[in-house]
Amino acid sequence: MLELKELSFGVSDDGADKEIIRDISLTVPDHRLVVITGPNGGGKSTLAKLIAGVEKPTSGRIVFDGEDITDLGITDRARRGIAFAFQQPVRFKGIRVIDLLRIAVGRRIAVSDACEYLSAVGLCARDYIDREVNASLSGGELKRIEIATVLARNAKLTVFDEPEAGIDLWSFQNLIEVFESMRERVKDRSILIISHQERILNIADEIIVLKDGALQRQGIRSEVMPELIGTASAVQMCRGTGAGKGASSEW
Repeated sequence: MLELKELSFGVSDDGADKEIIRDISLTVPDHRLVVITGPNGGGKSTLAKLIAGVEKPTSGRIVFDGEDITDLGITDRARRGIAFAFQQPVRFKGIRVIDLLRIAVGRRIAVSDACEYLSAVGLCARDYIDREVNASLSGGELKRIEIATVLARNAKLTVFDEPEAGIDLWSFQNLIEVFESMRERVKDRSILIISHQERILNIADEIIVLKDGALQRQGIRSEVMPELIGTASAVQMCRGTGAGKGASSEW
């Protein structure tokens, strides 16, 4: 279980202090798929980086499985079972897909094992196992390969920062299917997704809403989604864009 206790994060901008995350306290339960959403600029990606250890909070504590990990870096958190998938997957020139999977597992694995992880994310292993993780791969391919490495890691908590960014509509639909499959495959693990896409919100067990760096709402999907859809519809109507289409980046 992940617990955030009065977490805050700020930066200095031209000599002035700017608070991005403000006094957030929340819990991400075990065995759940949780989506963090909210208006653009609300602090979602910053919160993901704080959880993963990419950034360190200005104040407050982060507790994972009963251990205070606030002062631990990204590597130590990874060793404790927290995996982080970046918004834009990193390309590794000269490293093959199978090498990346072996790094994720932390030991040498057979080609058959690597193929199983790739098949789980809808990729034909024969076509990808020996390819380099470089610019020849599309955004959707990279995203699915990154998710395959996450599956290989078998992390206790996996954090995805806007996984839909930079991929086409066909790949996005496949991404939804991958997340649904992950939820079925890893019942003893937790998944935390940063997103404002309605189709991702629709597969959540719980939804957390951030606005202006503060926690606005947390609850099960059936309770939170009607409020989000109503908010998005109201904003779109005020802008003269017609009937709302659900939660989106146009909050």
